[in-house]
Amino acid sequence: MTDYAKLDAWIDAHFDEEVQFLQQLVQVPTDTPPGNNAPHAERTAELLKDFGLDAEKHAVPAQEVKDYGLESITNLIVRRTYGNGGRTVALNAHGDVVPPGEGWTHDPYGGEIVDGSLYGRAAAVSKSDFASFTFALRALEAVAKPTQGSIELHFTYDEEFGGILGPGWLLEKGLTKPDLMIAAGFSYEVVTAHNGCLQMEVTVHGKMAHAAVPTTGIDALQGATKILNALYAQNTLYQKVTSKVEGITHPYLNVGRIEGGTNTNVVPGKVVFKLDRRMIPEENPVEVEANIRQVIADAAAESAGITVEIKRMLLANSMKPLAGNKPLVDAIQKHGGELFGEPIKAMGTPLYTDVRLYVEAGIPGVIYGAGPRTVLESHAKRSDERVVLEDLRRATKVVARTLSDLLA
Repeated sequence: MTDYAKLDAWIDAHFDEEVQFLQQLVQVPTDTPPGNNAPHAERTAELLKDFGLDAEKHAVPAQEVKDYGLESITNLIVRRTYGNGGRTVALNAHGDVVPPGEGWTHDPYGGEIVDGSLYGRAAAVSKSDFASFTFALRALEAVAKPTQGSIELHFTYDEEFGGILGPGWLLEKGLTKPDLMIAAGFSYEVVTAHNGCLQMEVTVHGKMAHAAVPTTGIDALQGATKILNALYAQNTLYQKVTSKVEGITHPYLNVGRIEGGTNTNVVPGKVVFKLDRRMIPEENPVEVEANIRQVIADAAAESAGITVEIKRMLLANSMKPLAGNKPLVDAIQKHGGELFGEPIKAMGTPLYTDVRLYVEAGIPGVIYGAGPRTVLESHAKRSDERVVLEDLRRATKVVARTLSDLLA
């Protein structure tokens, strides 16, 4: 029996244990906001200890976390060294996740299994890869018994807010510097590039007045409406800007939250909205932000008395492939093709992820993990998020085989 077959057999033999591990991870909420994620890190470390894996706990200082708008962050690193020489390969997955929202037909923290899928918030993105990466590592050590190189598991808690206090914090503090890395995935493909993201909070100021005498006030909502119309008009222009990266189409803009006014009989004196601008890899983030600010300023100038404040909430650069990622891509395509029975493409994705922070630090990386075929199928960030257990099983095998190749 080849090492690959032995790895597969070990994963099959321990798959029920892997599923139970994922269920226990899903059952500890990590809604961000509010972002009280240290308890999940503590629980994860306990579960890893049961497998003989010691997790270093790296707590981000409380004031830093509070200033950032969250409650607690403890990032975990598991280091396994097998001998001198060879590569250090890091596997990163994030535990923080958006709140469940409405419309669920399954308990978002239940980890229920129905018709071969495990349901729960973060079941797919990306607690499933806490499981796939952990059990790939365990299989490797049980079967392949590497004699050189090392593997690190990075379980972090700041992807939803941009990663600065997750992988960014670990890298900045010099706590890790791997040679290669794989970040949690969400499709069958191996992802080598992704969009950037600019998020901004726009506050439109007018002047409150009684609705019976509206001329004594300045309607902030009318001013905001002109600004919003101008921003939405940009989406039509963005469709003419296309990316050369397969899997990525064109830039786009979304306004995801809006609030304002005090009562139905009061002219609104303030309106606040938050926008998300996705940037294709070919775009310059500085130019994109300058353009958005100009569009807002021009539209605001059309309403007398309206003033605007703009605050940047997040700037996540796009991920561009580093030449050194070839061993990762080759191994994942080879084993993914064999185990999934179809070609595994190397392509881009319109999402943004933590992996960009590793790439910006000069560490070649890719995105790969427990499917499904598309983000839409996973219901990520929607109700009834789920992971197909057979996808989890096969992805674990792909990662275990890939690690075996990289440490050979």
